[in-house]
Amino acid sequence: MNPSTPSLADELMAQLQGAPLQQLSSQLGTDATQTRSAVATALPLLLGALGRNAAQPQGAEALLGALQRDHQPAAVGGAGGLDLGGLLGSLLGGGSAAGGGQGADILGHVFGSQRPQAEAGLAQATGLGANAGQLLQLLAPIVMSLLAQRVQAGGLDAGSLGRTLGHERDRARQPGGLGGLGGLGGGVLGSLLDQDGDGQVGLSDLVKLGGGLFGGRR
Repeated sequence: MNPSTPSLADELMAQLQGAPLQQLSSQLGTDATQTRSAVATALPLLLGALGRNAAQPQGAEALLGALQRDHQPAAVGGAGGLDLGGLLGSLLGGGSAAGGGQGADILGHVFGSQRPQAEAGLAQATGLGANAGQLLQLLAPIVMSLLAQRVQAGGLDAGSLGRTLGHERDRARQPGGLGGLGGLGGGVLGSLLDQDGDGQVGLSDLVKLGGGLFGGRR
């Protein structure tokens, strides 16, 4: 990917401006500035972790299959963008337990046993405290909806999906990258993206990814 090309994190951040960020602020009980900063950190963390998983043998193929199988077109809005307001409304409308359940399933697959470290690292980096986990739970379905939209539109196959997510991972690890993950040096967030041990998500988890994502709430 050309370095000048906007990343998926950039695109999502742009689409979240305005009402969606206001919805997130209201749900988290944070002001707009803190919410914007926290989202700018959480998005590359999520995408970077997906990039780590997709780099495994057959990982991108498994993720592609899950996205193709379980994508719900209702999550896509007009002009090629996501209906983020509608998606957030759906996540929040059933109460925090409903939205949190869907997001929690995704986070379990994305981070594996490293989920507590991911939430703690985000909390430390953003000052969100206990709200860090809730923010990840709300953003996870949005991230997956964007990927599913790209797959459905024919813009991503397994190879390009893996390369795109690999770029997101590399960008998140760079000093000064979006959200400043790389700037944390040896901190928890950076180490999560380099984790090759116990926290690694297996192929079976990737295959099951869609079950708690789009198809699980029908």
